[in-house]
Parts: sequence; C-alpha cells; structure tokens
Amino acid sequence: MKHGSSAIGVAILCALTSLGCPGARCPAPTLRFAEADGVLQHHTRLLAWAENLRAEARVDRREAGAPAERARLRGTVLMLAQRPDRVRFDAMTQFGPAATLTSDGDSFALMDLRENRFFVGPSCAENIALLLGVPMEAEDIGRVLFGEAPQIEAASREVVCEGGSYRVTLRAADGNTQELVYEIRGSDVERVPGEQRLRLRETTVRDGAGTVQLRIHWDDHRFVANPRSTASPQEGLAMPYRVQVELPAQGVDTLVRFERIEINVEMPEGVFTQEARPGLTVEPVECGAE
Repeated sequence: MKHGSSAIGVAILCALTSLGCPGARCPAPTLRFAEADGVLQHHTRLLAWAENLRAEARVDRREAGAPAERARLRGTVLMLAQRPDRVRFDAMTQFGPAATLTSDGDSFALMDLRENRFFVGPSCAENIALLLGVPMEAEDIGRVLFGEAPQIEAASREVVCEGGSYRVTLRAADGNTQELVYEIRGSDVERVPGEQRLRLRETTVRDGAGTVQLRIHWDDHRFVANPRSTASPQEGLAMPYRVQVELPAQGVDTLVRFERIEINVEMPEGVFTQEARPGLTVEPVECGAE
C-alpha cells in the first residue's frame, strides 16, 4: 500500500473509533476537567438550547434471528423530536408513509398501513421498538438523535483525558459500567474547561461480566444553524449525521444516516399524537409486549 493510502486509512479509522489518534492532544492538566460530572454537565449545557429537531434519514436496521419481515428494514424515515420526550417517525415509501409512530411522552401510537393495524398504548421502550427495533424510551431516543447518550444510574464516576478525548466511566452498584468518549476540538485544547467544545463520539454499556449490552457511535458531525440566532456569523450546533446503535445481545444493529437536519423549527400542533384511520384495526399494547 502506498504511503498516501495508508495515511488516508489511518484518518478514516480515527474518525470512526474515538480511540485517540496521532497528533490529537489533551489540554494541559491545569485546563482539564478534574471531575466526570464537570464533563457530563458541560456537554449537556452545550446542547441545551437545541429544543427540537426535524430531520430526514436513511435507516438500515438488521436484527439477527428475527422473522424474515423484521430481520432487515431499510428506507427513508422522517423524524421529529421535541425535548424532553416527544417523538414522531414516518417510515416513507415512494407513495407516502408506510408506518407512523408517535409519542407525546405519555401515550404511544403506531399506524402500520402495510398491515392495516393501529397500535395504541403507553409510551415505553418496548412499544417504541415496534417500529425502530431499538428498545429505548422516547426521551432516550431524542437524546441519541441530538448527539447525547442515555446514562446508567452511577454509584461512582471517573474521567481521564487521552488522545484528545475525555473518557468518562460510570459504575453502577449492580456492577454495570458505561464509558462515554467526548472528543475535544483541537483548537480548544488551550481554553479553560468551560470554553471547550466537546462532541460525544461513543458510548458503551457493559454488564457486570463485561459483556457489551449497548454501543452507540456518533460520527460525521456537521454544522447546523440555529434559525433563532441573530449573531453574525450565525450560531449553530455540530450535529452527528451518522449514528449507529448496536445491541449485541439482541443481534440488533441500526444505522441512521441523516440527509438533512434542522433544529429549533416550528412544530405543527398535535404532531406527536395521531388517530386511527377508518378501516384500521385498533390494537391496545402494554409495556413489555413483544
């Protein structure tokens, strides 16, 4: 392999792994976050002004061992997310929506026009998974889309800086652990901690035996303008255009590649609820249902 090709390969690997790359460096010890909570809270503050999101994405989901009709889903999905826990997903075809999932934080509905069925019930991870295949609460799904991670309940937290990233480790009382890798903008390594711009690149949750239960990667960050900004140049946010969610124990691997993202847009009234169309069979579902 030629030297130039090798360099390109290293650059791609660095972008996809968050493991630290040659040239990436941490701030001096006096300019680093000393506590894990400082990193977590600072990253939350950086994204807090993004109140909602409207996006179009290509979703590719694989589920090992699932029935044939569920083992592979691929297509365009229109997405709306309103903090803290309102979401809407429209799975599209060339003729219009094939399925629409809504959650207003309390109630859930899924209209499946492929099978002429309409599911209703409480909003919970199991019901959200009926369309997305990812068992997460609506609030956590929203966090992932914004470039944040749902976090385990931690009895202890620690942080180290290596390879130009903060690596935060959460440890739960039951032995579960979670690692979160926050990349530091190279131009910010000489800034004080409160001025450093961070991007969450990866999180991994393991059980007490060390088995990976959940892994999420965020990549391909691009600038998205805040339409409410009056500053010049316009303020905005670096949003991940590639999100991969893996649940190894369930054999689920979902890749979301965004084609467009808008933040802080006007949301139509009632967009996070829906009524059954005439002719659809209404089926109540409870949390925990398959």
